[in-house]
This record gives sequence, C-alpha cells and structure tokens, in this order.
Amino acid sequence: MAGTIQKDLGKPISTTRSTFTNDKKEKIMKNNLQFDFIADKEKNTLTIRREFLGDRPLVWDCYTKSELLDQWFAPAPLTTKTKSMDFREGGHWHYAMVEPNGTEYWGYTEYVKIKPIDYYTSLDAFSNEAGEINKDLPRAEWLVTFTDKGENALVETIVTYKSLSDLETVIQMGMEQGMMATLEKLDALLITLKK
Repeated sequence: MAGTIQKDLGKPISTTRSTFTNDKKEKIMKNNLQFDFIADKEKNTLTIRREFLGDRPLVWDCYTKSELLDQWFAPAPLTTKTKSMDFREGGHWHYAMVEPNGTEYWGYTEYVKIKPIDYYTSLDAFSNEAGEINKDLPRAEWLVTFTDKGENALVETIVTYKSLSDLETVIQMGMEQGMMATLEKLDALLITLKK
C-alpha cells in the first residue's frame, strides 16, 4: 500500500499482535473476524492477516480489479482512482489516494507472479502522477495469499522492506492505522457486493 498517507501519525507499533481502540475492536470482534498486524524488526517485514465475510473468489476480485479497488483501497475519508491497471505477471497498477481537498498520493505496483485466487507477489512504491518511482521513500515486496476460512476468506499480506529504517518509516507514516481503516472499507464493499 504505497499510497499510505505520508504523514507521521506518531503512534508506536508493537512487534507482536496489534492493539485496537475499543470501537474498532468491537466492530471486528462482533463478526469474530481475524485481524493481526505484526512487525518483525529482525526480518524487516510486516505481516497483516485479515479475515473477510466473503468467499475467496470475491475477495480476490476486490484485490485485483481496478473498478473494485477504486471503491475501497484508501482509508476514509480518502478515495482511490486508478490511472492504469494491467493485472498480469509483468503488469502494473498506477493509482492515487485522494484527500477530500483534492491532494493526491500516488502509488505504483508492479505485479511479479500471479496464481489466481491463491496468491500474487508485487513490488510496491510511491510514485508521481507520471508513474516515476519516488526513490526517497521505501519500496517493498508484497506477497498476498488468499485462503479459505470456513465460508470466509483469509488474506495474509507479508510486506518485506530492504532495511529496518524503511520498515520504521512506514510504521511512523501510519501504516497500521491506514490498513485498519482501508480494510474496513473492504468489509463494507463486500456487504454490498453480496446483496
């Protein structure tokens, strides 16, 4: 999620299971949905595990189709807009997260390996509107795996950074809070898609 807002939200991160504010925890616990956010400072990784009320093919589509990504892939109140997407090995997704005032945060994802409805790997980076990678901000490798958990889907995302410094940078930029808020928007989208 390269487009995670480029601000220091100042919340420290633990290296074990994440803590939640009571209202967010209640929303997730009400449906008994799994959510883990783990920072491993020895391996320079973030592991995010999230269960969704939807089957694996539907959740896969939400992660891999621009018309669906545009409906959820940004923490509220931001929105997402796709400039271009070619979901295939060697393809890309060039997108922006947009604040209500119009400020845009651009990201560029390159797809490396894809095994439909099981997993994909990608390289994720901050960019500009032209798609040029911002070399001053961390770039990461993503492994996104989709498995069945009863009637639900479990998505595990392992984000690997080149250095501890890069990992700490994205943590300070609010990656945990951004992911929580973003995935809640996917929950809401899945409810509408299943109707």
